[in-house]
Amino acid sequence: MKNLFENFGLYLDYYELTMAQGYFLSNRRNLKATFDYFFRKNPFGSGYTVFAGVSDLLELLKIFRFGSEAIDFLKSKGFKDEFLDYLKEFRFAGSIYSAREGEIVFPYEPLIRVEGNIIETQIIESLLLNLINFESLIATKAKRIRFAAKDKIISDFGLRRGQGLASLFASRAAVIGGVNSTSNVLAAFNYDLIPAGTQAHSWIQSFENELEAFRKFAEFYPDNCILLVDTFDTLRSGIPNAIKVAKELEQKGKRLKAIRLDSGDLAYFSKKARKMLDEAGLNYVKIVASNQLDEYLIKSLDEQNAPIDFFGVGTNLITGQKDAALDGVYKICQIEDNPTIKLSEDISKVTLPGPKKIYRYFNGEGKFYADCIALIDEDEIDLMIHPFDIYKKCNLKELKREEILEQVVKNGDVIVPEKSVNEIASYSEFRFSQLPDEHKRFEYPHIYKVGITPKLLELRDNLIRKNKEGKL
Repeated sequence: MKNLFENFGLYLDYYELTMAQGYFLSNRRNLKATFDYFFRKNPFGSGYTVFAGVSDLLELLKIFRFGSEAIDFLKSKGFKDEFLDYLKEFRFAGSIYSAREGEIVFPYEPLIRVEGNIIETQIIESLLLNLINFESLIATKAKRIRFAAKDKIISDFGLRRGQGLASLFASRAAVIGGVNSTSNVLAAFNYDLIPAGTQAHSWIQSFENELEAFRKFAEFYPDNCILLVDTFDTLRSGIPNAIKVAKELEQKGKRLKAIRLDSGDLAYFSKKARKMLDEAGLNYVKIVASNQLDEYLIKSLDEQNAPIDFFGVGTNLITGQKDAALDGVYKICQIEDNPTIKLSEDISKVTLPGPKKIYRYFNGEGKFYADCIALIDEDEIDLMIHPFDIYKKCNLKELKREEILEQVVKNGDVIVPEKSVNEIASYSEFRFSQLPDEHKRFEYPHIYKVGITPKLLELRDNLIRKNKEGKL
């Protein structure tokens, strides 16, 4: 395999390079541009989205370079020598403003603003979209699973079912959303996460019998022994053998940590297992459950009072089922000092012009009330208007507010301190606690209010009108 990191600048869509060369050859390389990142729909029918992926974006921007192999490759595709000389020295030198990672966010909000020359702002588009869309999708899925599991422990078991190496980012995003640990050891190493895992059925099958397999595992891991009890017969051999090993551990001054159920009716087997363990005096032994879990199945198990203490969640978490992708987009909103707009027959796809910021307003109980998108120079805001229904308005007078975006990159340099994944997860948990409950439910969540200022509405409508009059 070729050295991908030395040629990481190629992690973009081809059309971005063709446009970049066009800007370069037409002497437009220094044209100032501003782009917004936003999405139009919460995933999973959710009432919110968890914003994630910014730290990875900032890290990978540092290696967004075109090495000699990349230059040779592009030359073989017909790119001009003078443009390739430019790419050899390329470094992102613009500025980025972003919502904090872990933030609870909503459709149509400009969550990232990228400023710089037209080439550098354009060719990072796909990298930005790739990371933010994917990690926000997985972090949101994880938050929903965390909400269903309440205070139970959750581990990410998804590596084997993930979309290739994207699992590395997915495991990180899952922890931001509220998962406690991961089976992905490389992710644990890279992001300082908690690695977790038990054993596979192959371990038990490799021994003469189940009891011998359990005893040998307990011998090697007496302080962290979790036994998989469904290899042959959960109730007639798996749990009874686990109880025997638990008693043997007690004689050595140790305790069996848990048993794991990986098949069958998890509500039924967990209740049976709890009863058998308690009758053996092993009420401290926990029950782990896995097998195609998601937020709905975990919610169902909770409603059935299944005595499960620990959930291992794999495929449905790491692949973001059933949505598979967040529809985030990256749109230009200003060229030089002139606000610009993308029009559409569908008003919901008309973009918001000009550099913008987001104010979040709070109700009297310290909960989120509404978010207002304003032009960058606006401060005094008493009213916001629905972006697509001007008859829906919201009074913001005297409400406490805060700004959502902060500058994270200035002239190409990251200017915010690096945060650990656990710090980001804690922030996300706090912000989620400020979201009113009606936005958290799975069925028909209440739509959170996001509006724009009258001044921004006027700017958008003026640009639409000028276009119709042929003045743009």
